Amino acid sequence: MTTDVNAAPAVSIAHGVPLLDEPGLGALTLPGFLREVTQMYGDREALVMRSDDGVVRWSYAQLWERAIEVAQALRGIGLGKDGRVGVLMTNRPEWIASVFGTALAGGVAVTLSTFSTAAELDYLLENSAVSVLLFERTVLGKDLAEVLTTLEPQFGTAAPGTVQSPRFPFLRHLAMVGDGEAIGAIDTWDTFRSRGVDQSRGLIESIAAAVRPSDAAVLFFSSGTTSKPKGILSAHRGVSIQMWRFRRMYRFNPEDNIRCWSANGFFWSGNFAMALGTTFASGGSLVLQSTFDAAEAIGLIESEQVNFPFAWPHQWAQFESAPNWTGADLSSLSYVDFNTPVARHPSVTATWFEPGHAYGNTETFTISTCFPANTPDDVTGGSSGEPLPGTTVKVVDALTGDVLPIGERGEICVKGPTLMLGYIGTPLSETVDAEGFFHTGDGGYLDDVGRLFWEGRLTDIIKTGGANVSPLEVDEALVSHPGVKVTRTVGVPHETLGEVVVSCIVAHDGTDLHQEEIRTFLRERLASYKVPRHVLFFDEDQITLTGSAKIKSSEVRERAAQLLKA
Repeated sequence: MTTDVNAAPAVSIAHGVPLLDEPGLGALTLPGFLREVTQMYGDREALVMRSDDGVVRWSYAQLWERAIEVAQALRGIGLGKDGRVGVLMTNRPEWIASVFGTALAGGVAVTLSTFSTAAELDYLLENSAVSVLLFERTVLGKDLAEVLTTLEPQFGTAAPGTVQSPRFPFLRHLAMVGDGEAIGAIDTWDTFRSRGVDQSRGLIESIAAAVRPSDAAVLFFSSGTTSKPKGILSAHRGVSIQMWRFRRMYRFNPEDNIRCWSANGFFWSGNFAMALGTTFASGGSLVLQSTFDAAEAIGLIESEQVNFPFAWPHQWAQFESAPNWTGADLSSLSYVDFNTPVARHPSVTATWFEPGHAYGNTETFTISTCFPANTPDDVTGGSSGEPLPGTTVKVVDALTGDVLPIGERGEICVKGPTLMLGYIGTPLSETVDAEGFFHTGDGGYLDDVGRLFWEGRLTDIIKTGGANVSPLEVDEALVSHPGVKVTRTVGVPHETLGEVVVSCIVAHDGTDLHQEEIRTFLRERLASYKVPRHVLFFDEDQITLTGSAKIKSSEVRERAAQLLKA
């Protein structure tokens, strides 16, 4: 993969190589992707899920059949082209069948977070304009049927397909996965599937073949760390490119027999593309866990011989605290990043580095820049990767929009084949500039060989005593300390320095950390002005996470300021 950099001294634009030169791409629609991997890997196991009810295993051929059934049911209840189908489930086989089934029926899958509160779900349903909602009855003890019927009593009283809700005027059909009888307008899963029995299989396959790469495929919502979640509409082309592309970035092949464990919601684009996309593109099997539990996850890794675990940093930290951690046999783990706690387990012997030098957004359906797995340090250079094929990156002055010289810090802007179709409710012209670039709100710079260096949200960059400090850099150094479980570094207002660097830390259970110990540790790794002036220690429940496990910096910053003032 090569990158050409505009050599003009006052221009900071990197151009990816043409997309057509990128190896490993297949069909560029979701129906085409599923058809192609089914043709290649038909009888191989595509997914497995263990629960109290037993073990479910689907081959690729069986997944295709389940997706066809969902598509037939959707057509049976009247879904037309571009109709929106909400999918509100944890990681389970029906989630995957529902999303691909929606695509096979020519619809748009709207992925909804099961972490949503009632108020958040109200907002998501109203703004997404779904006409069908497929949901899981109970998640972590929360009865979603009860939540939904509280939001709209008609859901519990109307006959199926007759809902006429002023609040959710497009939503007519609902169906649920899980135990329990039908409730008013809410079908059981078996009843929902039966509504497609008179729909021709040939018709579904014709509809699937008629889907175009430029058609809308999915509607994902942003995490909502700074405001209400934004609905981000992506085309089949962008989603499919990333699903194929991650197989290449991870350097996986069908012979690797990838077995990927993940409990991260596929309703976040990164999990969808990186875990599901990578696994299916390489003919592997998804080992599904509905909701994260560290001890249960360790048991799944052992019993299912997982070799590619996919987790968030806070989940890795919980593995070491699990009661079955010490005696576990995790020797199957071949593709676990060497810098994670799991890689330090005595039974893990593999040395592997994930393609972690990367940068992306939900608006570009994950990565725009990246280096493949196991790229040497002298190539990555501590960067966030180089622009991927077809992608263009520029860095501009956030106030004037002027393109900045190589090496100067500013706002990262991107455009390319995976860029969103737009935010729902917002004209694309208000989202991209005159050249078609999306202004990300992230700060960073490009170097003279075309590598991007991401330094965090522009609003998060700490300006202290005339210097800029990236909280990301401080946190990356902190997580290498064996006693640090979770960390977030923020800037707190200061009368003379503008801001001071403050690191907020959750320590591992049984670890006794002190401020000076942390500061001494960081002095060996960071320039003096980057070492936090203050180190504050928190309990884990004092650090607020979004549903996608992103720490809410604004709340941490406010809490830190209050503690320091006190």
